[in-house]
Formats: sequence, C-alpha cells, structure tokens
Amino acid sequence: MNTLINKQAEFQNLGLIDYQEAWDYQEKLFAETLSIKTKNRALPANEQLATLNHVIFCQHPHVYTLGKSGKPDHLLLNEDDLSQKQAKFYRINRGGDITYHGPGQLVGYPILDLDNFFTDIHKYMRTLEEAIILTLADYHISAGRISGLTGVWLDFVEQKNPRKICAMGVKASRWVTMHGFALNINTDMAYFGNIVPCGIEDKAVTSISKELGREVDFEEVSAILKNHLGTLFEMVWKTPYNSKTDILEN
Repeated sequence: MNTLINKQAEFQNLGLIDYQEAWDYQEKLFAETLSIKTKNRALPANEQLATLNHVIFCQHPHVYTLGKSGKPDHLLLNEDDLSQKQAKFYRINRGGDITYHGPGQLVGYPILDLDNFFTDIHKYMRTLEEAIILTLADYHISAGRISGLTGVWLDFVEQKNPRKICAMGVKASRWVTMHGFALNINTDMAYFGNIVPCGIEDKAVTSISKELGREVDFEEVSAILKNHLGTLFEMVWKTPYNSKTDILEN
C-alpha cells in the first residue's frame, strides 16, 4: 500500500472515440499506476511516489462488448449483421456479460488506485451506482438497485416493469480499477434489441431521454455526474489536457 494518499483525479473527456483506442488508453494508465505501486514496494516510505487517479468520460461508435463471464450467444448478430449495422464486437477483460455502447451513451472509465480512497470493491461498485442514482434524481427520475443485479434500475421496488438505465462492469488488480459504467442518455435503444443485455432475458433497458420523452443535454448530464462522483469519492479534480489529441499522445 502506498503511504501517500492522493485524492486528486485527472478528468479527461475523450468525446466520441473508437472503443479499441479508448481501451488501449485505459490499459496504458492502468499499467502506469500498477508500475508505481510495484516500485514503491522496494522504496522506503519517505521515497515512495503517490499514485495517480483518472476519470475518463467518452462516447463510442456502435459496439458490443462481452465480459469474462458472458455467453457469446447473448450477441444475436453474426459478422455480416454487425457490418450492416456498422457495429463492432469485442471480448474484454471486465466482469459481467454483454452490453452495448453507442453515441448518446455516457461511458465512464475510472482508473483509480483504491488505496487512495477505500479498499473495498463492493463499496466501489455501490459508490459508482450512487453517483448515477443522484444524477438521475436531479432529472426527477427515481432509480436504485435490484438485489443480486449490478447497475442502476428504474422501478426497482415493485419491479412491475424493471428496466436498466446504467450498466456496470469493472476490472481491478491490486486495488487499481478500470472499465466502469455506461449511462444511457440519448442512446438509440434499438441496438439493445440485438443482444440479451447483461445476460438478463426478462428485464428491459431504458434511457434518460426515453423516460423524459425528450432529448436531454448530454454535456449537462456529464457535468452533473462528474460532480457527484467527485463528492462521493472526495476527489480533487485536475484537468491536465486540452484536447483528445493531447490526451492520447501523452
């Protein structure tokens, strides 16, 4: 464990970015943090370096991703179908089953050293969910959790028509996280018809715009969610780059 607690987090908005490109960038930041932790093991306390925290927001072109515990047959498209829909497919190293990412959906990738916050993956997941729940409450949408299921749900109490509005799947190693959440804002919900979302066959998916009956300001939702994340994790935000090009070249 590092002895220097660092609650600063570099916030980076990559805009619309190819999934593989964003994944590679996540892996780079993830590896850098693990490298610092490895080097700190051999150093006396007064020479150890503080680890960095990153929170990435972005959108992706149409893509389906399958987690380590997912079933390939939960993708209901073949290669020709994917091509026709201008969508890609990746098997990835997060937990969870299959999900969809696309324009109008806010994808968040926190690459955090939980030694800087709290070393509890369950609490980490619940804190991410709470940030989403608070954001939705700002739009007068009542959201919460369903026992045994990850993510954020509507009609989570009576469950007459439960529907997921935010999917989650993370990876962690030595308390360093990657991957994260996908909040449907102005998402084209038709693309979810091509999968069994998160491997759950008897529950629907929804978006903020679908629930409100109107398109919402994507950047406004992003700013609100960023603020809730910062408050819940007690982060101090740092914005080091001015453009997507600068981010990916560093």
